[in-house]
Amino acid sequence: MTAPEAAPPTVPEPVGSRAVVVGGGLAGITAALRLAEAGIGTTLVEARPRLGGLAFSFRRTGAAGELTVDNGHHVHLRCCTAYRWFLERIGASALAPVQRRLDIPVLDAARGRVGRLRRTALPAPLHLAAGLARYPHLSPAERLRAGRAALALKRLGTVDPADPALDGTDFASWLHRHGQSPRAIRALWDLVGVATLNARAPQVSLGLAAMVFRTGLLTEPGAADLGWSRVPLGRLHDTLAGEALERAGVRVVRRARVRELTPEPDGTWRITVGAGGSGDADGGGGTLTAGTVVLAVPQRDAHRLLPPGALPEPDRLLRIGTAPILNVHVVYDRRVLHRPFLAALGTPVQWIFDRTEASGLRAPGGTDGGTGGTADGSAGAGPQYLALSQSAAGDEIDLPVAVLRERYLAELARLLPAARTARVRDFFVTRERTATFAPAPGVGRLRPAARTDTPGVWLAGSWTATGWPATMEGAVRSGLTAAREALAALGRPYEDPYGGPHDGVFSEAA
Repeated sequence: MTAPEAAPPTVPEPVGSRAVVVGGGLAGITAALRLAEAGIGTTLVEARPRLGGLAFSFRRTGAAGELTVDNGHHVHLRCCTAYRWFLERIGASALAPVQRRLDIPVLDAARGRVGRLRRTALPAPLHLAAGLARYPHLSPAERLRAGRAALALKRLGTVDPADPALDGTDFASWLHRHGQSPRAIRALWDLVGVATLNARAPQVSLGLAAMVFRTGLLTEPGAADLGWSRVPLGRLHDTLAGEALERAGVRVVRRARVRELTPEPDGTWRITVGAGGSGDADGGGGTLTAGTVVLAVPQRDAHRLLPPGALPEPDRLLRIGTAPILNVHVVYDRRVLHRPFLAALGTPVQWIFDRTEASGLRAPGGTDGGTGGTADGSAGAGPQYLALSQSAAGDEIDLPVAVLRERYLAELARLLPAARTARVRDFFVTRERTATFAPAPGVGRLRPAARTDTPGVWLAGSWTATGWPATMEGAVRSGLTAAREALAALGRPYEDPYGGPHDGVFSEAA
């Protein structure tokens, strides 16, 4: 009788081939997925009990009952190829679809008139010509000058937002030099720019503004088609992302804050972990050891954790400013908005989104508030939950709820006639005081690359030098870049998981 073969001895994983990703936002999740897919034993450490960073959901019990609330409403564009890859990677593409064609209803509060920013299937920039020609919130002369300014942006060619000639100039000055009136800036350029850059034209670097408008509006006809999640963001960025990490073999430690990085004699890193802000760490705290560390945390936290000498001028990170976003949440006892979203002019209200079905709002008696939803995706009969996204909200971010309630309920009644007789079942606000980095002139020279001067330590986050503003797209791109650089340093093969804007990703949008 033959003796059974002995099992081969277990070979311990070399410490140098392990990675620790600090931060469980989109940048950290992306970096952890890519490192694990390349065969690196990866641990992700997140201080909060959830993943998703600043794009998350929470449960609220209030006067309107149980709601699942997004801290803020986030949209993406068809040109956001990295974020769309991320959605596909976690199995969520169908939950955050993109418009077939760009169509933004814009209501002028003063005149009570709705115009639309639309596109056709013609090649860029002709795809916007018909929509701009019919846009009622600009005069014919302003429309003509807006078209000329758009062509001037296109002539800038490929834009590097860190180019000193562009980074040091503010967008408003450039617009004024190209014939844009204050009304045109408010009704067109800031309508798009405030939502994507979280600042108004005078406070925006020309480099970043040019990148946004060229990429979104002047490259491919479908680039600016809007997408947004039809389910709570927590379903995407926490639940589904967490499941994807688990399948990839990533160990996720929540409620744990990294306190310090210490170099070891063998060239690896000792990562000291303590409890986060909400109780004991999942892993009980202690230390981790790895050869690769990705710091996917806000810039001030990265500054605190970076080893001496990692950046030539580490204090530059502290000079990257932040910008707030305010979100106003209103639940009415009936439907007052008859479309999935609306942009507004001549009012403090910027963008209104119908989140009735996504929130799980139920009518009194237990039926879903969204039952009988319409073909355009807005709520049907019953109560309606509206989320107002207010970017560049420095003047309002710290106002009392009572002040905001008085201001915004009056404005909604002015914009939406049905709101004048509807009963408000609930009103609350969410505030992100450091929602994004400030895209101010000069910020390009402050944003660091993923690679540091310390072997084994990498940076990720939308505030790094991604070439994009502070968006979900920028966050995912930063995670991909950090993983690519780290794997290259380890001699591991790496292939970009998504294509750029000219590889056919817009073909479905004709």
